[in-house]
Amino acid sequence: MVPPEGEARLVQAVLLGAALAGGCKPTSSKPQPAVEVAAASDLALAFEEMGKLFEARTGQRVTFSFGASGALAKQLEEGAPFDLFAAANAGFVDDAVQAGACDGATKALYAHGHLVAWSRKEGAPLRALTDLSRPEIKHVAIASPEHAPYGKAAKEALTRAGLWPALEGRIVQAENVRQALQFAQTGNADVALVARSLVAQDESGHRLPIDPALHGPIEQTLVLCRHGKSAAGARELARLVQSSEGQALLEKHGFDRSGRR
Repeated sequence: MVPPEGEARLVQAVLLGAALAGGCKPTSSKPQPAVEVAAASDLALAFEEMGKLFEARTGQRVTFSFGASGALAKQLEEGAPFDLFAAANAGFVDDAVQAGACDGATKALYAHGHLVAWSRKEGAPLRALTDLSRPEIKHVAIASPEHAPYGKAAKEALTRAGLWPALEGRIVQAENVRQALQFAQTGNADVALVARSLVAQDESGHRLPIDPALHGPIEQTLVLCRHGKSAAGARELARLVQSSEGQALLEKHGFDRSGRR
């Protein structure tokens, strides 16, 4: 005769065996795909910090592809699987929307950018934009005006200041604004016209603010895209960027908040 406690254990063993035979298996939560973000090069420092904040809050990874806004818009038009596009102006966002790659209803201004002239500490400091015409300044780096909003703003500023004809032969064009800065940092250019956001906390060089009246506004704009795999994560990240906390982080990196210039 089986004791009562032994009988109970026997019943439990039979029930467990039946459950396993019936195909009951422990469930495991499937990891969420990373949020894939196409981001303008001027966002490199700010968005790397924004991504860490997002991952700490949500547990979901974020991967960034930084580049010139125009080049990223072209990738989106060709079907690149991005979830979010954070451009340095509205025009390239509009191109991606018109191509059907992104949802125009989600388009939003998230910051205003600023242009500065940057040179190494060992170089002569610039006191005015006209100093670029000094003979010792042989090369001036800018991002491609065709693909990069900061490159377009740089060319506009030099043109409106009356400097473009004299400097055109000294201009070195980079693929994006981050590469333009690298040209100056490595000595391949004497000065670079770049985003303030890339050098706002950099004490290794001289910074000369460029009057925003010399170029069109740099209206940093984002939009949710259609070919990615993490629409929900993209929405959460866009909300973080536009939140007071996200805006404060962008301001720390040299941007103006989206509500003011």
